[in-house]
Amino acid sequence: MQNLKSKLKILFLCTGNSCRSQMAEGWAKHLKNDVIEPYSAGIDPHKLNPFAVKVMAEAGVDISGHRSKHFSELKDIQFDYVVTVCDDAYEKCPVYPGKTKTIHFGFDDTPRLEKQAKNEKEIIGIYRRVRDEIRDFIKQLPESLKAS
Repeated sequence: MQNLKSKLKILFLCTGNSCRSQMAEGWAKHLKNDVIEPYSAGIDPHKLNPFAVKVMAEAGVDISGHRSKHFSELKDIQFDYVVTVCDDAYEKCPVYPGKTKTIHFGFDDTPRLEKQAKNEKEIIGIYRRVRDEIRDFIKQLPESLKAS
């Protein structure tokens, strides 16, 4: 019988679990489902961001069924990595016991930048840019985590 290697369990953590961590989970499921078992959660969860859902759908990734979760909902999962995707989550990241490695890779705060945009076209542009940056980051996994 073949010895199957288990997938890496990765938690993408941000403040609200409404946008960046949701996009990271969506991309990981879409691009790396063979090697990563992705999760997302937040320090202070908010509802799923509709702009994040929209730009991910444009790229062929459906995250509309996701929901924002507090990290404590996933306390019974032994993660290999916790990847903080925003500075706030990095500063407030809980300590994970055991072999879990915490790595920070921050992305721009799309809801904060959204407030500075003049119209919806600019807002969508911000979300598309961050979506694509997250996609490029996910494409490098898991190799880039092991190098950290």
